[in-house]
Amino acid sequence: MATYKKRGFKPKTKVEAQEFEEQESTTAEVFSSLDEGASRTEEWVSKNQNYILGTIGVIAVAVLGYLAYNQFVLKPKEANAANEMYYPQQYFDQALNSTTAKDSLFTLALEGAEGKYGFLDIIEEYSGTKAANLANYSAGMSYLNMNKYQEAIDYLEDFSSDDDILGAPAKGGLGDAFMQLDQPSDALGYYEAAFKHSTNEYTTPKFLYKAGVTALEMDNKSKALEYFQRIKEEFSASQEANSIDAFIGIAKTGA
Repeated sequence: MATYKKRGFKPKTKVEAQEFEEQESTTAEVFSSLDEGASRTEEWVSKNQNYILGTIGVIAVAVLGYLAYNQFVLKPKEANAANEMYYPQQYFDQALNSTTAKDSLFTLALEGAEGKYGFLDIIEEYSGTKAANLANYSAGMSYLNMNKYQEAIDYLEDFSSDDDILGAPAKGGLGDAFMQLDQPSDALGYYEAAFKHSTNEYTTPKFLYKAGVTALEMDNKSKALEYFQRIKEEFSASQEANSIDAFIGIAKTGA
């Protein structure tokens, strides 16, 4: 069918006149349909405007509430928790570097003193903050150093971090705790998670070594050999590499 778009068009023949009328009729039907659709939409909106406005209001309140919570609750809570960490962290650092009274210093770090919070208080009072998460790590490591292995596991399992500095030691600490509880299979899994967490010259060879020794204890010499070989080939400058040839020899026997 021909299309007649020119303004002021006048058909010259009966055929053109008929086609023109049909086209005008089709166009009118389209606009009529659109009008009917718009009317139905307007009618629906009119009937449900209270619901629509209510939904918009709920969303607006939720967004404003979330922003307000972040600004006036979460941020101050994070700041207060970070400030509270200063006191127990001092005792924790002193304990790590001390040759005597370690347990007393770790206890002060855990429980606090002189009206100051310890790691356990921060975990309870500031749950959900970054400081509380870090306090789980420090509490777990404190208990590990105090030979309280189940407590160490409880807190280290609650610590979560992708950080290269703390992530691997936390997993390795869990391995140490399970090893002390005579659960070498669990220990091996955490040692493997520790050296896979990040690759560096300190934690990677350290936990490869512990994983290898644990695998030897479990009589899995092929896995032990794999880990010892990695130390020799990839971390030859590490402390663990100093005696690695002897361990490789042990692992090769019957591997």
